[in-house]
Amino acid sequence: MTALNERASSSPVTDEEIFAAHEGGKLGIAVTKPLADPRSLSIAYTPGVARVSRAIAEDNALAARYTWASRLVAVVSDGTAVLGLGDIGAAASLPVMEGKAALFKTFGGLDSIPLVLDTTDVDEIVETLVRLRPSFGAVNLEDVSAPRCFELEARLIEALDCPVMHDDQHGTAIVLLAALRGANTVLGKDIAGQRVVIAGAGAAGVACAKILIAAGAGEVTMLDSRGIIHSGRDNLNPVKAELAEVTNASGLRGGQAEALRGANVFVGLSAGTVPEELVATMAGDAIVFALSNPDPEIHPEVAARHAAIVATGRSDFPNQINNVLAFPGIFRGALDAGARRITESMKLAAADAIAAVAADDLAADRIVPSALDPRVAPEVAAAVARAALADGVA
Repeated sequence: MTALNERASSSPVTDEEIFAAHEGGKLGIAVTKPLADPRSLSIAYTPGVARVSRAIAEDNALAARYTWASRLVAVVSDGTAVLGLGDIGAAASLPVMEGKAALFKTFGGLDSIPLVLDTTDVDEIVETLVRLRPSFGAVNLEDVSAPRCFELEARLIEALDCPVMHDDQHGTAIVLLAALRGANTVLGKDIAGQRVVIAGAGAAGVACAKILIAAGAGEVTMLDSRGIIHSGRDNLNPVKAELAEVTNASGLRGGQAEALRGANVFVGLSAGTVPEELVATMAGDAIVFALSNPDPEIHPEVAARHAAIVATGRSDFPNQINNVLAFPGIFRGALDAGARRITESMKLAAADAIAAVAADDLAADRIVPSALDPRVAPEVAAAVARAALADGVA
């Protein structure tokens, strides 16, 4: 289904419809083995279950075969950076985490459990998940504010022997890279010759910068609320100080105007705005990804007056850059392979797979597949599993 058809097939959604759909939550537990008679009950529960528990007690590895833990993703949030709502707390974040779990099941065929934690202390979150480790097979961090999210993800990767990924960082970065590859194919461009401006140095912005650098971008220029990030600036936090060392090779100073002049690609992840006159100063055949939701940094119709290809994070415009293209397949592939972690090669493989699905039908208004394309998750999962084996983490 094309983006145009998706928009045409949807009617305006009312508040009544939204609240009715969420009443009682969006998830439930399904029993996979019948419990229809005394025999099936004695197999699924006592006394039969005791034999399985004894076997696992003797060999913990058997839990992967005889429980759901190895196929279960914990969707974890502390509610500090939820969608465009900010720090709304654990309880208010739960509808979003339920939705994420529903996406895992729908697109990746994976069961998942939302875990919203009433703490923002990194030590407490790590300790909680370490203690819960026997109950799940992977951790999807969601909506954790920067810069704590960087420390939290790093520590969980170190502490847990299972895949851990902060989707706001890496899911966004993976789909962005796939979209840029699609756009460049349409335009006949090469990422190695491009200067990319990223507005926003939070979780998504930092991860996008890193994956674009790893993919061979000619140059990356980062903007935060104070302007261009460079090594001469004071009061940089450790994450931005690290970025300053690997970005802005041209030594630019200033703000949006200086960064965008002559740039090939703009990536908006800051919830700010970009004036039309600055987009007009970008290089010819410019690419604009205005990804803030619900309001893009610049309206796509305005950006299209000056840019060759425009994308947003919204489903009601062409070229939606949506994390659902990435995370279901990434976790499915990691769990299929029995991976202990998600490597950089696995992320790049996911981006390649997403781009490959779109390759047969590329156009200026279709640089990535539809979020509803059933081919995406299986192709991503297969590519990620192969990369996990090649990296020796499976």
